[in-house]
Amino acid sequence: MHFLDQAKIFVRSGAGGPGAVSFRREKFIEYGGPDGGNGGKGGDIVFEAVPGLNTLIDFRYTQHFRAPRGSGGAGSNRTGAGGDDLVIKVPVGTQVLADDEERTLLLDLTEPGQRVVFMRGGDGGRGNLSYKTSTNRAPRQHGTGWPGDEAYVWLRLKLLADAGLVGLPNAGKSTFINAVTNAQAKVGAYPFTTTRPQLGVASRHGREFVIADIPGLIEGAADGAGIGDRFLGHIERCRVLLHLVDASGDDPLDAYAIVRDELEAYGAGLEDKPEIVALNKIDAVELKDVAKLQKKLAKASGAEVLLLSGAAGTGVDAALDRIVEALGPLQSPAAQSGGEWSPI
Repeated sequence: MHFLDQAKIFVRSGAGGPGAVSFRREKFIEYGGPDGGNGGKGGDIVFEAVPGLNTLIDFRYTQHFRAPRGSGGAGSNRTGAGGDDLVIKVPVGTQVLADDEERTLLLDLTEPGQRVVFMRGGDGGRGNLSYKTSTNRAPRQHGTGWPGDEAYVWLRLKLLADAGLVGLPNAGKSTFINAVTNAQAKVGAYPFTTTRPQLGVASRHGREFVIADIPGLIEGAADGAGIGDRFLGHIERCRVLLHLVDASGDDPLDAYAIVRDELEAYGAGLEDKPEIVALNKIDAVELKDVAKLQKKLAKASGAEVLLLSGAAGTGVDAALDRIVEALGPLQSPAAQSGGEWSPI
């Protein structure tokens, strides 16, 4: 399945049905009077977050969504049936943005099963019975129904993950996520092997958590260079970042500084997230050089630097332990919901 994290769609709620013009016709009732019912309400546009989806690829092929209009009223003061709501199913973590220069945030669907009425359908038109007055005993006017709303909106997916992997291209992020999760990320000895975000579920000490791998960052990524800047939004919701630095690279300290500068340039609080720094690919470097790089990187980052090799499995468990520690204790269902837990 192809990955798509942005899509522009057109949505329109249903118009209200027209009211009826009708008069009562019964034997022995000479002046039955008006009895036209009101039209039905148009269908709403509803967005629903579905946990089984992880891409917006469906919206590449279906881009127009129109809810049905309400049915017309009928005689005997019968109100028309309302139009069915149109439910648009999107992945958890999808944002709905206005189609303007600022891309104003309209909805943020972060909980599985969350349903939000985005556009309300138009009300039905009035039947001629509602126009009856003491001076207008046989009205023939009726309402045609109120139109629905319509708009172009942008859908933007920000994946929900507990931990995010950052680093320059070929820092070993895909190898690491393959080693610790059930992901099957492509691995290659060339830049930008990873062209789309990858999600994987890791388990440590009986606790499961989600790790996100995004394409590598390069200098100027926050200004549009490379492809990593577009996907930085997928780690905005991560609670901790694992920063992988290639120990076999030309200048590991410069590589660390480049990624940190891009995180700060992007903003959105990425530079303030808890960061775990790991020197990766240590199996490709002499031990004495690894020790020197570890000390220099610890001084530059101001944090303890882990030694890691995703390919050889060295230090993988220690990295997972640090992620679990940074995530904190697992909350109970009662704590997450803010009250006493109940299965109902």
